[in-house]
Amino acid sequence: MSNPTKIERTSDRELVVTRTFNAPAHVVFEAWTKPEMMKRWWAPASMPVPLRSLEMDVRVGGTYRLVFGHSDADAMAFVGKYLEVQPPSRLVWTNEEEPDGAVTTVTFEDRDGQTLLTVSELYPSREALEAGRGAEEGMPEQFEQLDAVLVDLAAEA
Repeated sequence: MSNPTKIERTSDRELVVTRTFNAPAHVVFEAWTKPEMMKRWWAPASMPVPLRSLEMDVRVGGTYRLVFGHSDADAMAFVGKYLEVQPPSRLVWTNEEEPDGAVTTVTFEDRDGQTLLTVSELYPSREALEAGRGAEEGMPEQFEQLDAVLVDLAAEA
């Protein structure tokens, strides 16, 4: 059984997404920091453009690069760097594909074997938030896919 995903605009510059997962924080954190796991859930299945590659160097100062597209001609890259990495409770990274990209903060709060996940997207301005809106529409589907990965991990353990 999955849990609801709550998406709210908390200010003119910030969007916050919360959801509880039925797995401990260290397991959910791994799903966000291990490329082989993240590839299994990050791109919503309904998205018409596939995730072609994913590179992650999850450490302070490390970078990430996600490339979506059917071919090199239509490839879209999303890039940034990690500002904070505190296993298994916190990740902070930049989103540098646009000049007004958000800073993303993800917290993993252990709650008796479950994890309260909070994703905060802080933009430099209201206009940047409005321009960046839309990505959150895929989060409920992404999180359903993450649920399935977490169930698989529990079965493997």
